[in-house]
Amino acid sequence: MKHIAIPALLMLTTGCASIINGTSQPISVETRMKGASVAGANCKMVNDKGTWFVTTPGTVTVHRSGTDMSVTCSKEGVAPGISSIKSSVKGMAFGNILFGGPIGAGVDIANGSAFDYPPLIQIEMGETTVTTPPTPQAAITPAS
Repeated sequence: MKHIAIPALLMLTTGCASIINGTSQPISVETRMKGASVAGANCKMVNDKGTWFVTTPGTVTVHRSGTDMSVTCSKEGVAPGISSIKSSVKGMAFGNILFGGPIGAGVDIANGSAFDYPPLIQIEMGETTVTTPPTPQAAITPAS
């Protein structure tokens, strides 16, 4: 009986997205200025789960969150680039509501695993921008 109770308890206390994708996400950061790459900028990335640093071009693993991420990049002799990166809800989170129930969905929302940031962030030096997640393409139906 113990062998059945432990997996059942784990399923009730963890969410689907937590198990499949985890609470962390790698993000690549590039800095640009008027279309040209700007290497060597130091970027600070902040959300409600923590603060991370990366030198461009580079990749850093951040903690997923439902809140937006603030990114500020600076390099000597270049105006700083600032961007607010919008968080998006992963499609898997809706499946978790149906199959994992409210407890699983609640866990995924609380620990951030139900959310995603864009995998590549491009910061335009000298500008303040907002980066939104890409919208899914509409289904293409063949003409009859």
